Amino acid sequence: MRTVIFDLDGTLADTSGDLIAAANHCFERMGFDTRLDPATDAGTALRGGKAMLTLGLERAGQYSADLVETWYPELLSAYGDALDVHTVMYPGAMEAVETLKSNGMVVGICTNKPEGLAETLMSRLGVRAAFGSLVGADTLPTRKPDAAPYVAAVERAGGVVARSCLIGDTKTDRDTARAVGVACVLVGFGPSGEDMAALEPDAIIQHFDELPGVANRLLR
Repeated sequence: MRTVIFDLDGTLADTSGDLIAAANHCFERMGFDTRLDPATDAGTALRGGKAMLTLGLERAGQYSADLVETWYPELLSAYGDALDVHTVMYPGAMEAVETLKSNGMVVGICTNKPEGLAETLMSRLGVRAAFGSLVGADTLPTRKPDAAPYVAAVERAGGVVARSCLIGDTKTDRDTARAVGVACVLVGFGPSGEDMAALEPDAIIQHFDELPGVANRLLR
C-alpha cells in the first residue's frame, strides 16, 4: 500500500498564531515586556515551544537553558487550553488528502508536537478521522529526525515504508526522510523561513493541488 505521511505544524496547518499566544502568555507571567510577533516570528513558532521561549528570553536579555525548561510545561498547558483559536488548515490540504486516498494511498501524520495535543487539535479541526495514524513527539522514546516515529506512522496507517514518502516543511523533515531512505516533499508556502531548494528535497510544492501528481510520480 502506497503511503503519504505528513508533518503537522507548518505543513498541514498553520499553527503559529496559537503557539505564539502560548509563548507570550509565558513572557507575561515572567514579568517581561518581550512578545513574539505572529507576523515575523511564525517560523520560530513552528520549530516548537522551546525555540519560542529561547527567542523571547534572548530578546529580553534573560536567556538560560534552565528558564526554558522551567517554563516549557507552562507553555504546553497554555497552548492546550487554546490550540484552535487561530489555527487553520492550509488551502487545499484536505482536498489533497482525499485525492490521495481515492488514488489508493493511505495517509498518516508524524509530528514533533506532543501526541495528546496533536490528537486534540486534529479532532477539533474535524479532520482526525481522515488520517490512518498519528505519531507525536512522545509516542515513542525518540522523535524526528530519528527514523522510528516515521516508520511507526507508516505501519500504523497500514502502509509499507519502502512505498512511502514524507511531506514536511523543515530540515528536520528532510533529515527524517533521509534517515528512513524515502522521498521527501517540502512545502514552499509555509512560514518556516528555510530555503527549501537548499535542502534538496525530492520535490517542492507551492500549493496542495500539486501533491497528488507529485506523490504518484514518487511512489510509482
